[in-house]
Amino acid sequence: MAEEPYAVLGVARGAPFAEVRKVYRKLAKELHPDANPNNKAAEERFKRVSAAFTFLDDPDRKAKYDRGEIDADGNPKFGGFGGNAGGRGPFGGGDPFGPGGPFGGAGAGRRQTGPGQPEFEDMFGDLFGAAFGARGGARPGFQAGTKGQDIQTAIKIDFEDAISGAKQRVNVGDRSIDVTIPAGVETGRTLRLRGQGGPGQGGMPAGDLMVTVTVKPHPVFNRDGDDVRMDLPVSLTEILEGGRVEATIPNGTVSLTIPPNSNSGTVLRLKGKGVARPGTPGDLFIRLILGLPEGDNGELKALLATWSRRDEPPKR
Repeated sequence: MAEEPYAVLGVARGAPFAEVRKVYRKLAKELHPDANPNNKAAEERFKRVSAAFTFLDDPDRKAKYDRGEIDADGNPKFGGFGGNAGGRGPFGGGDPFGPGGPFGGAGAGRRQTGPGQPEFEDMFGDLFGAAFGARGGARPGFQAGTKGQDIQTAIKIDFEDAISGAKQRVNVGDRSIDVTIPAGVETGRTLRLRGQGGPGQGGMPAGDLMVTVTVKPHPVFNRDGDDVRMDLPVSLTEILEGGRVEATIPNGTVSLTIPPNSNSGTVLRLKGKGVARPGTPGDLFIRLILGLPEGDNGELKALLATWSRRDEPPKR
């Protein structure tokens, strides 16, 4: 049985998802194999933390688990014959063997072996005859089925695909499977593809394919939660006079307006151009960096020598 996900992450059971995600990000950064080379203990805990977060990342599944309707494997919990409100079990009565219960009452298929003694074997044989014989034994050829095994694999994706979402094909044995990469996926996240694992036996469902994601670093873009940050080199003329420049951003290009008399280090914000999370996309923050022409720049130096404000220090 899977571990209790809240306990694995070290947060209180029923904690809001924002807290769960914050703790997961911290742990994933600390435990990632790239930060802990040849550390099997850290790698194993990284896998456990990722699996716990994957379980709680589904809002519907998290809500059902918090209400006690499913266990840590996602299987429905069976409450037995009683204990529900009003003493009613899943069959609708307090005593399933009493009058009016599914297993009780006159003419309910019981045969008497003595005064007041029902022959339960025949009763259960009637109820479950499709799988069991009249005396409760398994019918010839009947075998209990088993669910297929889960299969673990890993993929590396480009930074841009993690920001905007994409599809990537993985090979599992002799099969090729298209994996949908959701926008906003982070390194260490495990994607579960239900029914894409090992085959089940005896009519039971197949296992799941568990795909652990690593996002490749990018030389220009950096992620900050759902926001993206980047530096943009600009010329002295563009800094002083302003104007429009073309900038490459994670999901394409944009025509950017630079205000006149900007400074190197000025940050411009493009709303909604960060992580393309549905409903609440992040923002893109662009920092202007002054880039002087390569070479001696003697002409620029001569110009500065005649500038009356050349010794005035900038505001700090």
